[in-house]
Amino acid sequence: MAIRNTTTRWGAAARFFHWAGAIAILYLLVHGYWMTHFAPRPERLASYATHASVGYALIAFMLARLLWRAANPVPALPAGSPGWERIAALAGHWGLYLLTFAAALTGWALAGTFRTPLRSFFGLFDVPALVSNTGLHKLLEETHEALAWALAALALVHVASALWHWRWRKDDVLQRML
Repeated sequence: MAIRNTTTRWGAAARFFHWAGAIAILYLLVHGYWMTHFAPRPERLASYATHASVGYALIAFMLARLLWRAANPVPALPAGSPGWERIAALAGHWGLYLLTFAAALTGWALAGTFRTPLRSFFGLFDVPALVSNTGLHKLLEETHEALAWALAALALVHVASALWHWRWRKDDVLQRML
């Protein structure tokens, strides 16, 4: 399998970026819900710190992913795809990028507004705070949560679309990423 993309297939690097990013986003969505609804009180700060560290890593990872995407061709949709489908695919993919960055950046901003700011990256080094005004905590928390729910919804649409291509359209859109 080639590392780089072609006009008809995603390369190994793009597949790695896709699936590793999907796993990180799924982890952050599930972990975020768990830590805000079920985590035992004494362990919450450690859970928030881990969540923040994974979020910081996701930002760097997504920047690398976008650089890779810019340097490689994007496989075309199957011939005969209607115009609305092409527009929806483009909007959906860029929407996923936008929501991923928006959720991650609001999380980063939120991390600086805790009584004990979450600045450590897995204990290796400190990440600078984007915001340190504790008065913005509630607004940033609500914004981060809303963006995370929007990201989860769009990710479900993305998965449903891939399954639709595989099951009903019977084209190779899903197989090109597997």
